[in-house]
Amino acid sequence: MRHWIAALAMIVLPFGGALAQQYDFVPAPHQGLNRVYRIERTTGEVGACQFGLKDGGIGVTICYPAGEGARPGAGGDFALVASNHNAEAGIFRVNRRTGEISICYVLNDEKVVCTPAAR
Repeated sequence: MRHWIAALAMIVLPFGGALAQQYDFVPAPHQGLNRVYRIERTTGEVGACQFGLKDGGIGVTICYPAGEGARPGAGGDFALVASNHNAEAGIFRVNRRTGEISICYVLNDEKVVCTPAAR
């Protein structure tokens, strides 16, 4: 019985570790912006959050949901890449399986949008 439990643990544990790494986070390259982008690695869904102030000076987290082009799509192996342009607020979404790249950014302080993917 112990051997069966040990064998099951060896199968299940690696998958639990993979689930823990479902998202990647990358800061916007803009030097004056405190925004962090989030990507779901298998679907490519992109969101973003940043620091804000409420009345009274209390800090809040402001998050922007995925909008057009940034919603979950077909499966892939997605990552975010910041440019070296220190005034750029957007970020590159790359699909490491297909080589496709799109640009994602916060539109009108409402939602994250991404351009159509290109190669």
